[in-house]
Amino acid sequence: MAFVARSLTLDLIRAEVLATGQVVADSVRCVQCGVCSYNCPIGLDVRAYVWCNAAIEDPRCLTCGQCIARCPRGVLRFAPTDHSRA
Repeated sequence: MAFVARSLTLDLIRAEVLATGQVVADSVRCVQCGVCSYNCPIGLDVRAYVWCNAAIEDPRCLTCGQCIARCPRGVLRFAPTDHSRA
């Protein structure tokens, strides 16, 4: 039972992050290797967003985290979405 409760808690936390966050990068640390873009399941050019120091705001982004997980330098991360922007 404890495993199920813990799993449910982790799933709820993950769902909240995915619903309210977006992928952002520390562009200074990026070496433009392209691994993030190569591993994007829908083919977004993640590297271009990083190059421009912009959060990935493409509505097609699944926020699946593949680009984050595959980045060899740990440049990408999830961050809360700023809903106050116009």
